[in-house]
Amino acid sequence: MSNVISEYQKWKQQGEALRAQARHAMEARFKELLTEAVQVAEEYRSDFGAVLKPPAPVTAFRYKTGAKGKARKMAKKAMPPVAQETPAKPNPKVSGLEKRLATAKKKLEEAKAASKPTRNLEDKVYELEDELRLATQAG
Repeated sequence: MSNVISEYQKWKQQGEALRAQARHAMEARFKELLTEAVQVAEEYRSDFGAVLKPPAPVTAFRYKTGAKGKARKMAKKAMPPVAQETPAKPNPKVSGLEKRLATAKKKLEEAKAASKPTRNLEDKVYELEDELRLATQAG
């Protein structure tokens, strides 16, 4: 009877070790596939100027564009500082309009990617661009 119990415990330990190996292998494969998906999505966006739509079961696919953003930051840090001038305070109205415009453009791109109606969003972007143009000319 104790022989059966010891065999069972051995089998259970082997199963746990195999389960841990399988878990690590699946996690590595998952990360590998996501990395490849990010590369494909980024290449598609740079070549065709649109965002890829994920398949229906995937509710969200977001990633950070790392290499280009970091390269720009590093280039800015590497540049020698220019004579420091006192920067003029930005007009709060202009900066607010710029933020609203950026948000509207983002919503427009998301709607285009999702094949949703975009006329209202296009109108909003046009209005905000016009309002921003007028605000910068006046200021």
